Amino acid sequence: MTAQPQDLPLPTGHFVKIENGLTLHYLEEGSGPVVIWLHGSGPGASGFSNFKENYPEFVKAGYRNIILDLPGFGRSDKPDDVNYDLDFFVAALNGLIKALDLGKVTLLGNSLGGAIALGQALAYPNTIERLVLMAPGGVEERETYFQMEGIQRMVEVFNRGPMGIEEMREVMSLQLFDASALSDDILAERSAVAVTQPANLFSTMMVPNMTERLSEINCPVLGFWGINDRFNPHQGVHKFLDNLPKARFLMLNRCGHWVQVEHTRLFNATCIDFLQNS
Repeated sequence: MTAQPQDLPLPTGHFVKIENGLTLHYLEEGSGPVVIWLHGSGPGASGFSNFKENYPEFVKAGYRNIILDLPGFGRSDKPDDVNYDLDFFVAALNGLIKALDLGKVTLLGNSLGGAIALGQALAYPNTIERLVLMAPGGVEERETYFQMEGIQRMVEVFNRGPMGIEEMREVMSLQLFDASALSDDILAERSAVAVTQPANLFSTMMVPNMTERLSEINCPVLGFWGINDRFNPHQGVHKFLDNLPKARFLMLNRCGHWVQVEHTRLFNATCIDFLQNS
């Protein structure tokens, strides 16, 4: 039987219906300047699974954290009759910002979430205070991503059929330089979500190469990239540094696609310093 949202091993926060009719789920913790957390695109992803070890430190530092489940993920709506392209995700994010009357925000995005952050900053610059990007998508052609080992394995395993915990482990172990950092809880959370996701989510997911538009972004940008990333080529960092006047990136060795998991303390402390002093 397909798992229903109420059966997911994830915390339940708040639901909001945005102007295009989608209902989005998000966790909200803390008070102060707003940080919206945008997770990546792998099977079974959710805001909580991506960022559970990060946002509590931002709460302590005095920030209001909105940990979003993107449409198609977590407890948010998962329509099976839409194209999950960048415009769709940006419309959902902007709808959330409007529905909650958030004003200017910091967007913190990993992988697909980083691409969505870029898309929002380009389409609605007046909503953005700062960007924090971890191995962000959106600066390569689609073919480049599909040459990466992690993407190839993810597609192969996904196409076999429903992803249980061991199938999820096979994919998720490639997210990290050291797979021992992959907890059983994350595997259980993601495999439970994965069986609720529609087939069109990944078949229609399209993110354009925004490299030529990066120079339009004028807000402060902090980025992270692991040089052992097997999902998103770390050489993309140069596209940001060459085109964004207010960008700085940390490159980390012995680090894969999930900087916030493998280098949690460094990530949290560096982000909070950036928010307080940029």
